[in-house]
Amino acid sequence: MTLTLSAAARTAMADTLVDLLDAGAGAGTIQIRSGTRPAGPGTTATGTLLATVTLIDPAFGAASSGVATLADPNAVTAVADGTATWFRALDSNAVAVFDGKVTATGGGGDLTLATTSITTGLSVDITSGGTVTVPAGAAD
Repeated sequence: MTLTLSAAARTAMADTLVDLLDAGAGAGTIQIRSGTRPAGPGTTATGTLLATVTLIDPAFGAASSGVATLADPNAVTAVADGTATWFRALDSNAVAVFDGKVTATGGGGDLTLATTSITTGLSVDITSGGTVTVPAGAAD
């Protein structure tokens, strides 16, 4: 069975998901990592931690038509060298909420950077891809 969701249901689901990043007393974070993305946020993070971006609190604005948009966080300084391939979003208690693909701008990733080639001490800034979208589904 394939469900088709109303805009109201999609919006509520998107808000619920992104609100998990705001759990705890502070702002959530996004860890930008190299290597192979693990099976999901319930598994141990893999690869090298290249940079940790502290999110605005709240991290996302209110969803509309199933789409929530990330509030633009500040750029951070890279802590390791490597190629960014995936990210993990965590709440302020370091509980993993979701993982996604990182690409350079125009590469179609869930999160995009100006470049995926990260060098220690240089700036890392999220350029786009800061949306969470709950799809409408399809009719049978």
